[in-house]
Amino acid sequence: MFLSYAEAWKEAKLAEELGYTNAWFADMQLHASDVYATMALAAQNTDRINLGTAVSAPPNRIAPLTASSIATINQLAPGRVTLGLGVGGFSARRSMGMKPMTVKRFREYVEQVRGLLEGGDVLYREGEIERWIRLLQHDFDGYINIEDPIPIYFAANGPRMLDLTGRLADGWITVMGGMVTTEQQTENVSRGLAAIKAGAKAAGRQMSDPYYVQVSTVGCVLRPGESLMSDRVVERVGPFGLLSAHATWEAQHGVQDAVAAEFSRHTSSTSEYDDYLETYAAGIGSPPDRRYLDVHKGHMGHFKPGEEEFLTEAMVAAGLVGTSEEIVERIRAWEEAGVTDVALQVMGDTGPAMLKEFADEVMVHF
Repeated sequence: MFLSYAEAWKEAKLAEELGYTNAWFADMQLHASDVYATMALAAQNTDRINLGTAVSAPPNRIAPLTASSIATINQLAPGRVTLGLGVGGFSARRSMGMKPMTVKRFREYVEQVRGLLEGGDVLYREGEIERWIRLLQHDFDGYINIEDPIPIYFAANGPRMLDLTGRLADGWITVMGGMVTTEQQTENVSRGLAAIKAGAKAAGRQMSDPYYVQVSTVGCVLRPGESLMSDRVVERVGPFGLLSAHATWEAQHGVQDAVAAEFSRHTSSTSEYDDYLETYAAGIGSPPDRRYLDVHKGHMGHFKPGEEEFLTEAMVAAGLVGTSEEIVERIRAWEEAGVTDVALQVMGDTGPAMLKEFADEVMVHF
């Protein structure tokens, strides 16, 4: 999984060569390169690996744009494209200080995108105006590809989104929300899958078996003598681990969504982080009404100066960090609970080393 950047295709190509099955790209417009431009480069430079959005942010992209964008990638990489969607794209909305899309509106959005990708006419709304739309050029070569099906997965954590996942989605994308123990994590997966199955049953829908379940996380295979807080480990997984502090800050400062709530259940924010953020903001001249921008600086990619001091062992332990045997054991527990895919966040310059490390020391056991 990449925080989209223009040259991510190089690591996607490496991942393909090492035997990885999927390359996922985040849609976070204030943080990174455009997700579909990044995927286009990856499509042209790979041959087998599946390419997907994890996840695209509907509130920031109208439905016909999303349908056209993903169908364009499908033209470049026929039959190996997946569309991941969520109500807010995790951080795409929060980094603008905006609320996520409502579940009701999200459902309408998904039905529009799916209808377009199936070659149909859909009713599109802007305020009080309604118009029928369709992808007009899908039957001409060279524009888009909707002949090869494009699965749609939902990022879901709250009960309403889990229910809707069962009713509409082809797969489920989740994070562990700061949960540290394997027991907490497998319980989260089992609970979520139960809600998804209930939604599918209520809709009279037959789920695929196995149903696609992705856990997004980060990983580092410990070397002899290393601890969870060793420098190499912190560099590898720390920015992802610190999502707990960011999400907890958001939950305590007005952001009320399922991801922030889940993180805050397992992470206790302290006034020290608020003080740190104020000092950081003052140092860069950021006005008081823009703290949501300041907290997101470096989000998932790197630390702000001095921010690494707030990383804890628990934040690191939530990822796939341990000896290869410990990591394999945790993945097998996830698999037993229903997980079919593990997406490892690529962190900056450490990406190639991490990809090789997991291929050599973890993937060989599966």
